[in-house]
Amino acid sequence: MQERIVGQSPWRVDGIAKVTGKAVFPQDIYLPGMVYGKTVRSKYPHAKITKLDTSKAEALPGVLKVFTAKDVPGHNGHGVLHPDIPVFADGKVTSINDAICLVVAETQDIAEEAALLIDVEYEELPAVFDPREAMKETAPKLRENGNIAYHLKIRKGDVEKGFAQADVIVEQSFKTSMVDQAFLQPEAGVATVDERGHIVIYVATQYPHWDRTEIARALGVSQNMVRVVTTAVGGAFGGREDMTVQIHACLAAMVLKRPVKIVYERSESFKAHSKRHPMYMDYKVGATRDGKLVALEATIIGDAGAYLSWSPNILRKAAVHATGPYYIPNVKVDSYAVHTNNPFTGAMRGFGAAQPPMAYEAIMDMLAEKLNLHPFTIRWRNAFERGSETATGQILDMSVGLKETMLEAARHFGWNVEELK
Repeated sequence: MQERIVGQSPWRVDGIAKVTGKAVFPQDIYLPGMVYGKTVRSKYPHAKITKLDTSKAEALPGVLKVFTAKDVPGHNGHGVLHPDIPVFADGKVTSINDAICLVVAETQDIAEEAALLIDVEYEELPAVFDPREAMKETAPKLRENGNIAYHLKIRKGDVEKGFAQADVIVEQSFKTSMVDQAFLQPEAGVATVDERGHIVIYVATQYPHWDRTEIARALGVSQNMVRVVTTAVGGAFGGREDMTVQIHACLAAMVLKRPVKIVYERSESFKAHSKRHPMYMDYKVGATRDGKLVALEATIIGDAGAYLSWSPNILRKAAVHATGPYYIPNVKVDSYAVHTNNPFTGAMRGFGAAQPPMAYEAIMDMLAEKLNLHPFTIRWRNAFERGSETATGQILDMSVGLKETMLEAARHFGWNVEELK
């Protein structure tokens, strides 16, 4: 058995199938009697639905049924931590992600034509798109208990005492943007009912076992009545952890007793799945004349969008990583996830640890400039090593290779590391 992987070039497990075109994606699946679904989504980020008339669409030849919130037999919601994303909007929309209804027809063209015949009238409501604005008392309330969905405090030492010891202090605010995972294969799925009466869906997903739980909960059936088959996945990067087509396709297949395919276009894909959290990050960091960090205070505000998804976990991770790979004796971090009417945010590579480095590494460069130190030097003098204590009190007793990595990188740059330490 090959024991060492690092430094080797193993075959990618699904590589050959993908480069030869043999990989099967949900779009490639065609079953006898298959019909097609088209989702109608909200035109507004925050509004009451005052009228929903599906009669013209249902009268179009070839249309089998238009599904709305009243057709969901179980819980009308899904979500990895809290099932607050409506399967279909029920009287109100909170985001342009919101699905109003699903048209199912004999062909894709008929489904799309019928979707244009859905008559929806709205009463627009005040909306909020900035999480800092959403935290104010005067902001539109998107939840009964307020727009702040999560608040984590990290406290270590005494930051006021730490700043009093500092010879230099840098304060700076940073902002990162909402980012789409932009995977190549838009969402798609084919659902059917097998010979045992079980609901089967073929879908590209990152979370088949949890999909099964959420499908069963929405359909009001036991989990052993649902089977999720993961097809080839054309990229995901976190964007397939929340569901999109799954419940809609399974509901239609269960009711109509026919295979149902749903394939999103790129524009709908952008609307339907989660995004990376945009974050405001306000930092204040103090250091002594020799470059030792003595205090850090940070406030991180993440835009959760309209629904919770993974926001508490992501803002928790952002808070834990707010100090970077550096030992700081006095730390105060407040991290918030805040609801707005923006598209909901969720998992994306790095999972909350990708945003803070822009802030704390920029701060390290600013401190180095103020102290007339080389950027390597200030990082070296504060870098985690075996036995270091993090801001959360964790003692790093193994697998701490930061300094070895820094040395190797510095040598490749041709720096005299002994002078820079």
